[in-house]
Amino acid sequence: MLGAAALLIALPYVVGVDWKGIRTEMGHLSAIEVALLTLVWLAGLGAYTFVLTASLPGLTHPHAFMLNAVGSAVSNLLPFGGAAGVAVTFAMARGWGHGNAAIAVSTLVTGVWNVLSRLLLPAVGIVALLITGVLPDPRTAGMAALAAAALVGIVVLLALALRSEAAARTVDRWLRTVALHLPHRPRALMSRADGAMLDVRNKTVGVLRTSWRSLTAGMVAYLTLQALLLKGCLVAVGAEIGIAEVVAVFAINRMLTTAVITPSGAGISETGTAALLVHFGVPAAPAAATTILYSFYTYGIEMPTGGLAWAGWTLRRRRNHNGSSAPSRTLVKK
Repeated sequence: MLGAAALLIALPYVVGVDWKGIRTEMGHLSAIEVALLTLVWLAGLGAYTFVLTASLPGLTHPHAFMLNAVGSAVSNLLPFGGAAGVAVTFAMARGWGHGNAAIAVSTLVTGVWNVLSRLLLPAVGIVALLITGVLPDPRTAGMAALAAAALVGIVVLLALALRSEAAARTVDRWLRTVALHLPHRPRALMSRADGAMLDVRNKTVGVLRTSWRSLTAGMVAYLTLQALLLKGCLVAVGAEIGIAEVVAVFAINRMLTTAVITPSGAGISETGTAALLVHFGVPAAPAAATTILYSFYTYGIEMPTGGLAWAGWTLRRRRNHNGSSAPSRTLVKK
């Protein structure tokens, strides 16, 4: 957290502006603009509930909203917070009556969809820039190419593993062979994952066959609304860039949130986003103000929202527990 805070404090100076200039830009925000941005943010969270409900049959949209809010808050607070977020997800979902196996499948499927979407986004951003005739710089293009290559590799492995049990066993043998040539630590990690591909296939093939359309539609809607939120932040501070540039900035921002050095890539994604906005011609003060405003909606506000959702879940659970443990009373007619 300290590292993330330091990066956020230093963000204005990275792009050549001070906090006074940022406060001036923020002062132009109207109540209507804040309300509209908040509505877009809430709509994005609502769209993501379709991803969760598709991956966990029987999960309601209000419960999915709470799961997402609490999981995001935990992930934002801790480096490698995803593991703690998974633990919280299991606790909450079990409290609603879902089985461990179903929760594990949901966690696995949504994790894969999130990784695939974040790897695909840089390639989408580059395509958007090329369509409009804006050539990306070599560093950005290289980042997109690397992400696209990783995406292709993951998709090929999953396709092979899900095609048949025999293919899954073959992929496991390949991974075991690769592990033998790795240094000690990654070799030990891959050894513990022995049989993972077969387990992935057995647990997820049913969900993917019936729900992949809903998963994909929910993820696309969520990402579209997140990109729209970024565009709204730019408009709110008076900065204007083209749609292609917005898509490119959004794509890089989302990919940088996967950095594990700080919780949810906090500080790293913001400095990268502000620098890219400046690269696309946004003045330093509006670029920094846009980045901070967008970070508030995609990072800062998630923590109190998750805290409220956790408190609501805890209170309801205690109430239900007290109600179920209370002695029953039978009315006798006299």
